[in-house]
Amino acid sequence: ISDTAVIADNVSIGPLAVIGDRVEIGPQSQIGAGCIIESHARLGSQCYLHGRVTISRGVEIGNRCIFHSGVVIGSDGFGLIEHDGHWVKVPQIGTVIVGDDVEIGANTTVDRGALDDTIIEQGCKLDNLIQVAHNVRIGANTAIAACVGIAGSAIIGRNCKIGGAAVVLGHLQIADNVMVTAMSLVTNDIKRSGVYSSGTPLMENSLWHKANVRYKSLDSLARKVIKLDKQFG
Repeated sequence: ISDTAVIADNVSIGPLAVIGDRVEIGPQSQIGAGCIIESHARLGSQCYLHGRVTISRGVEIGNRCIFHSGVVIGSDGFGLIEHDGHWVKVPQIGTVIVGDDVEIGANTTVDRGALDDTIIEQGCKLDNLIQVAHNVRIGANTAIAACVGIAGSAIIGRNCKIGGAAVVLGHLQIADNVMVTAMSLVTNDIKRSGVYSSGTPLMENSLWHKANVRYKSLDSLARKVIKLDKQFG
């Protein structure tokens, strides 16, 4: 525990935890075994970090947050540019801001912003094994199921529900009160509340192969229909 860390009353810190320089931890918080809280990070009151959680430098966490084992908040975002045939790392100088009453499941990762901050607003609930990329903003009281991937700079509205294994592409915006069902791929902005789906439903393997062959023929079939419509319509 750094001599410059500010730790409030009634805080418990488990064995092998590391508390960096100028870290602030609010009253009645619990830090599990093997947690790492890096320099200048701030943790509110009544938070509970299960074992082996990592809070990176400068991250700000609200009150009454629960982070399960293996959560990493504030790792570098996937920022690269291609130069002379190889990749060059772009410094990620933003941070992560997490609101009050947020719960994040095991082994979920939230990357720090490149320039602006990655923000998870109050009351959000994130399941296990979710990837939140740099500069993402997740609106208040949104719930996200396991294995979801959210690409950089996506904005998800308030009171949304994202089903398991869905993917949200980068720089998209999702309105408030949207439900995205499991396995969906969000490729465009969602501007109105409602339920949206794009996943392929399960079917017998032999039927799936037949359907896949026919799917490849849809364009030529559509052209034939248009031609027939012009002739006989």
